[in-house]
Amino acid sequence: MTNPPPCVYLVDGSSYIFRAFFALPPLTNSAGLPTQAILGFTTMTLKFLKTYKPEYLAVALDAGKETFRNQIYQAYKGNRPEAPPQLIPQFPYIRKVLKAMSVVVLELEGFEADDIIATLAKDFSARGLSVVIVSGDKDLMQLVGEKVKLLDTAKEKWIDAAAVKEKFGVAPEKVTEVMGLMGDAIDNIPGVKGIGEKTASALIQRYESLENLFAHLDDVEKSDLKGARRIRNALADRKEEALLSRELATVRTDVPIQVEPEQLRCRGPEKEKLRELFSELEFTQLLKALEADNLAAN
Repeated sequence: MTNPPPCVYLVDGSSYIFRAFFALPPLTNSAGLPTQAILGFTTMTLKFLKTYKPEYLAVALDAGKETFRNQIYQAYKGNRPEAPPQLIPQFPYIRKVLKAMSVVVLELEGFEADDIIATLAKDFSARGLSVVIVSGDKDLMQLVGEKVKLLDTAKEKWIDAAAVKEKFGVAPEKVTEVMGLMGDAIDNIPGVKGIGEKTASALIQRYESLENLFAHLDDVEKSDLKGARRIRNALADRKEEALLSRELATVRTDVPIQVEPEQLRCRGPEKEKLRELFSELEFTQLLKALEADNLAAN
């Protein structure tokens, strides 16, 4: 009997960090260092390790605010405020915690965590490995396939191709076509003004791609879609925005990063380093769990 192929977990660390920061009230240690994001992130990561017991794991982070997408479209994510000042000094400590847990951190200037995850998911799944992307981000649903699933730990929900189709009305590989039309307010991707998710989904179900859709605008006007003439005119006026939006929504699978699965093998925490960090940060409960050897471990 052959063993099943290894499963690699790729965590969208940036979303975890912000979730942790806003989930807890402001906390500081006696030195005045803000600590709530570190505590929340550490607790969430330990719970994840205990629950899912990954053999292979990496956490992808955004290396900076500016990426190649800002060069394509300067207003990309321009609606987002700067990181809160209380969060900024916590980033280095989150990296230290992950290092002490022996968890590999992946980041690359000019690319988002999503692009690193996409590149590795494509590479590893092509080699026959199973990949679990730990994120609830709809942008990553385009990667779902036979060997790739999403895990939204906030909702404890697994997302496969059927779940993607239930949400977008199309297969995972067509998600960016829909997003090209509907845009994404969270990332400030414009889309086509006046085209919402339901209309975008209906159009791509019929025409499958933006190119085919724009080649059949007269058919759109004659269709049974509600407001067909208005939709046709909106599309005719905003073709470039639609194509740009699809490009912005498409995750890159060619990031220049080379990682072998074996590099991501979970080796267990370095307890002395964790003890030093938890002491400095004054994480009393985590220190007690560490001393009791009750910290989540593989």
